[in-house]
Amino acid sequence: MKRLKSISTILTSIFAICSVLLIGCSKEGASESVSDGAGRVAVVVSTLNNPWFVVLAETARDKAVELGYEATIFDSQNDPAKESVHFDNLIASGYDAVLFNCTDAEGSIANARRAKNASVPVFCMDREIAANDVAVSQVLSDNYSGCVALGEYFVETVGEEGQYAEILGIIADTNTWNRSKGFHSVVDRFPGLKIVAQQTADFDRAKALEVMESILQANPNIDAVFCGNDAMAMGAYQALLAAGKSDQVKVFGFDGADDVVKSIADGKITATGMQFPKRMAQAAAQGAHQYLNGKRDFEQRTLVPVELVTQENVSNYGDFGRK
Repeated sequence: MKRLKSISTILTSIFAICSVLLIGCSKEGASESVSDGAGRVAVVVSTLNNPWFVVLAETARDKAVELGYEATIFDSQNDPAKESVHFDNLIASGYDAVLFNCTDAEGSIANARRAKNASVPVFCMDREIAANDVAVSQVLSDNYSGCVALGEYFVETVGEEGQYAEILGIIADTNTWNRSKGFHSVVDRFPGLKIVAQQTADFDRAKALEVMESILQANPNIDAVFCGNDAMAMGAYQALLAAGKSDQVKVFGFDGADDVVKSIADGKITATGMQFPKRMAQAAAQGAHQYLNGKRDFEQRTLVPVELVTQENVSNYGDFGRK
């Protein structure tokens, strides 16, 4: 009997150790928070290589946990193939809903549709997919109107004549073109404002630095640069600083990232459009919670207003929103 008790004790200890080890493990590209809730929510985000998207993802996760769910963040690293693998995993693993920030407006439709067909509802946040019958809802910034306001301030500060460059984001993202179109709807009305370069830097700070260096070599006398997000605005500013032109060229961004808000306060960046990632993430998580509790009547697209941030009002902003 003593020998049997000893074996039982050893087996119990081994099981306890294995359980601890299993809890400590996680999927590649996934970060999990656990609550006592009965459901599981996947947060699939385009990239965690940008603080703005980190805030979006972590806020979505935290709101889901607050509502009583287990929540896991999946980082697609701006790679549609990785995003597709994440959807394979979350569908096979039995997640109940997806809070989705896509890598490609067209290419990501298939991933969201696979989830829908597996009865896993998808709620888009910040980046839209170019379909109206796949996601339950899409909570998006009003990029076009935000960049209309930015374009008006651009003309006000740069003037009605001058040369400028534009650095675009990811070509496959509708946000890129909504921002560009909103900006040009204003600026193109002034024939004295000449665009001398329009290049993409994929919403990436390091790429924007290289693009700005290239633009300056061909156009050393530009007066301004409009960047499709704040990461690219900071990259462009670094290139201008290195070239000794940071006081000569006005830089405009879009996002409301903390480093750009601080740079506006310091007089380095001219203006940005403040999106509200926390507001969008919380709304997406709340929508998923309502859906899982029986609600079905959702607006397909909900636009969150964007606010212009300049040196005149910058003290009102910080921490990725209004103070």
